[in-house]
Amino acid sequence: MSADAVIRMPNETSGVMLRGHPMVFLVTGEDTRHTSMFDWIIPSGFATGFHVHRVQEETFFMLEGECEWWIGERVVRAVPGTFLFIPPGVKHNITNISDAPARVLMTVSPPGHENYFEELAKLAANGTPDPAELVSLRSRYDTDQLSTLTTSS
Repeated sequence: MSADAVIRMPNETSGVMLRGHPMVFLVTGEDTRHTSMFDWIIPSGFATGFHVHRVQEETFFMLEGECEWWIGERVVRAVPGTFLFIPPGVKHNITNISDAPARVLMTVSPPGHENYFEELAKLAANGTPDPAELVSLRSRYDTDQLSTLTTSS
């Protein structure tokens, strides 16, 4: 972990490509003990599938586009400026319901979820990953998958 401030300029990014769109790692477990932050471009029609985290807290701030979040039994149509906080144990699903990519700032506490995204990018590099491999990956990173990763509404 770094003891220095983290400053990321637009041309100094790191991260992964997911479904042809970048997920930029803004701050990770290498930088802090408390949270990771990502600038995530969500492809049109992409859905995470219902899942729940046992320990992790997540926040999302919509920058561009339109997504539908299912949080517990509540449905939220998120547009730019929408903020969501999802505590551990709350079932949720994120779907980009628009015809264009959406963009969100996402935090995950505690940090380390960047490792999940790195492994996911490797699994998905040659197309849709095997569902059993996804379940195993997500389980290792504090995620209980409750429905398929590729559902859309």
